Amino acid sequence: MTRTEQDAVDGAHGGGRGRGGTGGITRDLGAFTAADVEKQRGVRQMKAIATGALVLAAVVYGLATWAEHAGAGPWAGYVAAAAEAGMVGALADWFAVTALFKRPMGLPIPHTAIIRTKKDQLGQNLGDFVGDNFLSDDVVRSRLRAVGIGSRLGGWLAEPEHADRVTAELAAAVRGALTVLRDADVQAVVGEAINRRADAREIAPGLGRLLERVVDDHGHRRALDLVCVRAHDWLVNHREQVMEAVAGGAPGWTPRFVDHRIGERVYKELLRFAAEVRDVPDHPARVAVDRFLGDFARDLRDDPETRARVERLKSEVLARDEVQELIASAWSSVRAMIVAAAEDERSALRLRARSSLLSLGRRLAADGRLQHKVDDWVEGAASYVVTTYRHEITSLITETVAGWDADQTARKIEANIGRDLQFIRINGTVVGALAGLAIHTATRVLGG
Repeated sequence: MTRTEQDAVDGAHGGGRGRGGTGGITRDLGAFTAADVEKQRGVRQMKAIATGALVLAAVVYGLATWAEHAGAGPWAGYVAAAAEAGMVGALADWFAVTALFKRPMGLPIPHTAIIRTKKDQLGQNLGDFVGDNFLSDDVVRSRLRAVGIGSRLGGWLAEPEHADRVTAELAAAVRGALTVLRDADVQAVVGEAINRRADAREIAPGLGRLLERVVDDHGHRRALDLVCVRAHDWLVNHREQVMEAVAGGAPGWTPRFVDHRIGERVYKELLRFAAEVRDVPDHPARVAVDRFLGDFARDLRDDPETRARVERLKSEVLARDEVQELIASAWSSVRAMIVAAAEDERSALRLRARSSLLSLGRRLAADGRLQHKVDDWVEGAASYVVTTYRHEITSLITETVAGWDADQTARKIEANIGRDLQFIRINGTVVGALAGLAIHTATRVLGG
């Protein structure tokens, strides 16, 4: 095995050190691989055959020339002319093929070793060619339009196994994204967003409009009914506590039995009042509550002082540690819920996602307008990418080629296309011989 082959095999097994590395082992894009080494063996075999054809032409030429001088007959001149032209064709094509990769016989002939000396320019031209012919807006749009992505995507998604696959991939992506995110960072962002949103918008007018709609629709009356029922039941079950509270507020000089009679009277009046409020829909107390809530709704909406007090209360509530801890802990609960749903194949989240994908696939497969919209969106996105980032894409080609070693690049290209180039030498020998024979024949015929 030659040194080049050994280096190539070492590079194929990760033994080469990249030019752009920082001490780590990387694979140079221009490095030989084991496949390149095998191709180079094929190139050497074809070189031997092409060179053999040249040597054969030279031997035939020598023998035919000797035979012609020895008086063998006119045929020797035809053979010598064909062999001579074959040698010329073989040498000319050898020079042309060799000049692509190196200087023939080491001579500093202009415009030779083209790949070595013009490597960067070739990379630039290749990048420009790809950009102009493959990354143009018209080419990308026409190609995508011919593919019909919307219809194909719809038919593909409509298959249950494909919807299952996409659902599983989406679930894995969600789990991965939530795993990578730091809880502290997300909690800080969520908390800041909520606080900023709350500070930027006054809530009193909105609360006033909401309360006004509730009062107009009598939505508060169920809550008031519940309060009245609970108040009446509480009075029934706490008779002694009410009477003791009334008696405790009486002067010390009043007789005990008087305090008891007053407490009993007050209790009965409270119980009667609670029962009337509970049972009479149009009771004055209920009307007073309606009026109070209506006035409060208007104050929330229109009164500057009330609105200012609500804003201060809002700021005080948001500033409390308990509220901030609740906001922060909300993300942990949401994340745990989403991760659990993403991991469970039978969760409602994954089943809904699968159902939505199947529905989308069926719609895409049957709805021509939706297909057209998807095609337009894909074409627009692809057009934006190629028109905006075409230089960055083509620069990947030019910069990659520029980073390759010139000699190594020439050997790599020769290994991949050199075998076909050697056929040029063989064809040059054959075509040259036929041309020489034709010219010699025409000369003899015209001369005769």
